[in-house]
Amino acid sequence: MTAITADQLLTRVRDLLAAHPPADTGRADFLRARFDAGLAWVHYPQGLGGLGAPRSLQAVVDAELEAAGAPDNEPRRIGIGLGMAAPTILAYGTEEQKQRFLRPLWVGEEVWCQLFSEPGAGSDLAALGTRAVRESGTGDWIVDGQKVWTSSAHTARWAILIARTDPALPKHQGITYFLCDMHAPGVEVRPLRQITGEAEFNEVFLTGVRIPDSHRLGAVGQGWAVARTTLMNERVSIGGMRLPREGGMIAPVAAAWRERPALRTHALHQRLLQLWVQAEVARLTAERLRQQLAAGQPGPEGSGMKLTFARLNQEISGLEVELLGEDGLLYEDWTMRRPELVDFTGRDAGYRYLRAKGNSIEGGTSEILLNIVAERVLGLPAEPRDDKDLAWKDLAR
Repeated sequence: MTAITADQLLTRVRDLLAAHPPADTGRADFLRARFDAGLAWVHYPQGLGGLGAPRSLQAVVDAELEAAGAPDNEPRRIGIGLGMAAPTILAYGTEEQKQRFLRPLWVGEEVWCQLFSEPGAGSDLAALGTRAVRESGTGDWIVDGQKVWTSSAHTARWAILIARTDPALPKHQGITYFLCDMHAPGVEVRPLRQITGEAEFNEVFLTGVRIPDSHRLGAVGQGWAVARTTLMNERVSIGGMRLPREGGMIAPVAAAWRERPALRTHALHQRLLQLWVQAEVARLTAERLRQQLAAGQPGPEGSGMKLTFARLNQEISGLEVELLGEDGLLYEDWTMRRPELVDFTGRDAGYRYLRAKGNSIEGGTSEILLNIVAERVLGLPAEPRDDKDLAWKDLAR
């Protein structure tokens, strides 16, 4: 089949706008029509929101729709679904699963969360202890366990979930990947109040939760391989966010420097210049990473970008607090909030400083990502692991 061209894509976009003028069309109706026209994620297959086009052409579609005032699907609100659940379902899902889940996910009608981390299995995710036992007769899976640090669980309709299905196998084996209904009996979500006062994270308790086998993603016992696809996409979605020049964390610091000359010192100026350059390098590197994605699946380079993202955010937010002096210590409101959006740059300097602390934990700790970069990018010897061939049930805890 001949690949679609940029001009042909623009024709499709203009046909969509003519049939569904944004000013006269409801937001959800427009987004559904966009998905059905193959203009949601153009590199996906036809019938699943795409046209099998090169991923790089997505920018052509987005720019034309933005110029026409078309609504977007609030990608920050549904980032886990877009950046983690969708590529995993596309890679491992059955045709029925793809047809059922991708459209409402992309439109934003169904929010997703990620049930991976546990109290005893965060950085060492493969040590997870949540159990899924297959029920004889029905073939359904009964899940019991606890997850933690779950963003958006309080708003999610669906979750991607990994659970242990064979404790007699080593920890990276015997894990199976599921799509979990967050409204199912036995799912309990409790807020986790963070250092910022907000509770965007949650604990999720799973007690006798029934998951039909039709909601299993990939083969039984092969969940770790499926989860790696999710994790690689997660790091790209966090560390490779598209930003304008002088966007993200560096923006409010640069603005404060320009607007409040009384705060300036030579030492702070030198640090600001260094961090501004590093932020620009990171932004351009993220752009190159996205271009590489157009040619295939994300690789370990995403781990390097996520490391950079966390380090820069913490250094820049620290500089902002120093620059503002006493004003940087002010914090407007400690009232507990349950935000629908993960907002790294919102509110005041105190919020940014505190929220940035989580950047080196969420989406894979910096220590784990350094191991990935060392072993898979630099080719250094792997860290010794004495639990590699032991059954999970025999591991010391």
